[in-house]
Amino acid sequence: MPRPTPEDVSLILRLYELRRDPELRRARAYMLSDFNVKTWDEMRSHYMSGDEIDRHFRMATSYWEMVATFVNQGLLNEDLFFDTHGEDIVVWKKVEPLAEAARKQIRPTWLWNLERMARRHQSWRERTYAMAKKVIEAGSKLQPAKSRK
Repeated sequence: MPRPTPEDVSLILRLYELRRDPELRRARAYMLSDFNVKTWDEMRSHYMSGDEIDRHFRMATSYWEMVATFVNQGLLNEDLFFDTHGEDIVVWKKVEPLAEAARKQIRPTWLWNLERMARRHQSWRERTYAMAKKVIEAGSKLQPAKSRK
């Protein structure tokens, strides 16, 4: 992947500004902390109802679907995004159990961009973290503390 550009940095900062919107912040907090729906059938009673669960769910998932589309289309440097975010993976893991049934009812591509990006992001983390661990261990000037007996 090419090096990040100043435009990539500007978009990352703009996306961060959007995340600070009070309503989106509440929606994100709900998804990260309180959202515990396990099946699409359970979610259907709220979906498109306009209640708080529905609003928070749709706001947070549509935000991450939009961001994922930017990354997937190459409009935002993937490495830069993956190196500065992680919430996308958490949100995908929360909605993953709903995806198959929701795609049958809503549309076949429901949260498809988020899924694709979150899977790549997780793989990126596994590769990057393993490499970082080796570099840190090889270059560390600190010696492990000796156990006291």
